This record gives sequence, C-alpha cells and structure tokens, in this order.
Amino acid sequence: MSSDAHGTHSPGEPGRGPAPAAAPGSLPTPTPLTTDTSAPATATADAPTRVTPGDTLAAASASPGPASPGPTGTELTTRRPQRAIGFGFFASELSVLFRRRRTWAMLGALAAIPVLIAVAIRLTDGGDGRGPAFLDRITQNGLFVGMTALVVSIPLFLPLTVGVVAGDTIAGEASTGTLRYLLVSPVGRIRLLVVKYAAAVVFSLAATVTVALAGILIGFALFPVGPVTLLSGDTISVGEALLRSMLIAAYVTLGLVGLSAIGLFISTLTDAPVGAMAATVVLSIVSQVLGQLSQTEWLHPWLFSYYWLDFADLLRQPIEWSSFGGNALLQLGYVIVFGALAYGRFASKDVLS
Repeated sequence: MSSDAHGTHSPGEPGRGPAPAAAPGSLPTPTPLTTDTSAPATATADAPTRVTPGDTLAAASASPGPASPGPTGTELTTRRPQRAIGFGFFASELSVLFRRRRTWAMLGALAAIPVLIAVAIRLTDGGDGRGPAFLDRITQNGLFVGMTALVVSIPLFLPLTVGVVAGDTIAGEASTGTLRYLLVSPVGRIRLLVVKYAAAVVFSLAATVTVALAGILIGFALFPVGPVTLLSGDTISVGEALLRSMLIAAYVTLGLVGLSAIGLFISTLTDAPVGAMAATVVLSIVSQVLGQLSQTEWLHPWLFSYYWLDFADLLRQPIEWSSFGGNALLQLGYVIVFGALAYGRFASKDVLS
C-alpha cells in the first residue's frame, strides 16, 4: 500500500483515529489539543451561558468588588434569632420560675403576713401599742398595714425567699442535669448568668410588691382608709399614699439585689441547690447580727443589710433621698463584686452535669 493510504497519526491522545492526509506542498493543519469531552463547553455569543441563582450568589461571594451596602437575606435570618435569644431566654426563665409551685407557695406565705397582722389587730382592737413600727397606726388608717408588714418581713421572710431563688439559679440547673444543655444551646455563660440574676431580681420585686399589695387590700377590707399623716407631720391624700407605698416596695427591692448577687455567686460554687440556699440565708442573718453589734460599728456601712429598714425618709415631706441613694450605691457595689466573682468562677468551671 502507498504512504498516502497509511496517512499520518496525530500526536494527540493515544487511540484516536488517523488524521487526514495533507495536500502536496501545503503545511499540515495542526490538530487542536482537546480535553475531556465531559467538560462543559465555552459560552459564545451565539450560545449564551445559562446562569442559575446559585451561580449568581457564588460569583457575588467570590467577587473582589466592594461589599453590598446592606445585609443579605441570609444575614438577616441569622442575625434576628441571635438578637432574640436574650429576650426569649429571659422570658423562658421567668416562665419556668413563676410556674413552679414553690414560687407561688413562697409568694402566698408572704401575702399571709399582712393578713395575719391585720386580723390580729382587728381581733385585739389594736393591742397595747407595743410591736413593730406603724403598728399603732393601723386602726386609724388601713394603709399602714402594708408598711408594717414590710417591717416584719425584711429581717427574715424576704431574705429567706430571695435566698431560695438566688441560691437555686445555677446549682439548681446543675443538680437536675440541665446546665450542660443550656450551655450547648447558643446562650453563653455570661448571658446565662445575667438572665439568671435578672430573674432573681424580678422575683425580689414580686415578693416585695406582694407584701405591700396584700397589706393595702386587707387594710381596705378591715380598717378605715383616709389621708395619711407622714412622719414629718404633713398630710397626703390616699392616692399619694399608695404611690409612697410602691416607692417603699421599690426601696426594699433595691436593698435585696446585693443579696441576690451573693446567692448567684454561691450557686456557682456547688451543685447542691439546698446548700447554696442555706448559705445565702445564713449570710443575710449574719449581716444583720453584725449590724446590731457596737463592736463592729466600723463595718456597718459596708454591710448589704445596712439600709434595709431606712425607708422612713420616704415618709417625709419633702422626700429625703439620701438613704435611697446610699442604698443604691451600696447594692451596686455588691452586684459588681459578686457578679465578677460569679463570672470568674463560672467561666472556668467544668460543667459535668
């Protein structure tokens, strides 16, 4: 056979067919290099490339051009749940706290204090005048029942209930085995501490308002109600007296925020909630005992219970705010110190339960 019949093979890939023979006197046509036939063809002007939405997003993310002026839809869907975690977790914590029977049992016990005082005064016709502050004024004006009940509740009953809730904040979750799951969810340890402490403060407010409100209601039911004579000798109307009662409740709540911070810190030290509760209550009693000893007079202004019973300035005309401000500064100091201690302990704590 002639050489034209054999032809020349392409220097390309092996196994390809023979290339057509070149005409005499002409240069051979180069064979183009090819790739795998499975690769997509290059788009031309006659055959435009089809771009999907996914390709558009991928190209936009890979483009080195300037960033878009606003967040994309994906960013919005991820940012909104993160902002809502704090409020949602706080609402969930309050829901869990106020759905417990123990919480309502403690609030019911606190509400029973002014009721017992009012009934006892009503049955004994005022007694001999001995007893806590404002007790001798209840028979003339029922609005003093709530104030007397607060004086009775502050030394023991309010610290007892607040200590139970504050001591259960972290230790209670650890004892039931739910602390690990709370930290696995996108909550974070700082946010968990803040939410737990805020819930304890809300309970402190609820406990104080319960005592004051129950006293006002039972006072209206059993005794005459009218204008109130203040400690300064001025007389205010019933409406203003009710506002003063709520202001006293806020003052007492402010005095309990330091105790709540102490309970939160103690709760991070143990997995036994009963121990944390007992330690918090004992510290409140120790603080009050030290406040009564003349030998520790130098320590009195630094005790978190120092201003607990100093709300008499709110029953003067005009109101004297020095005790309110001193109470706020003292409690703020306790919140900062024991909040930092709680974070330092909880941030380095190995959660095993």
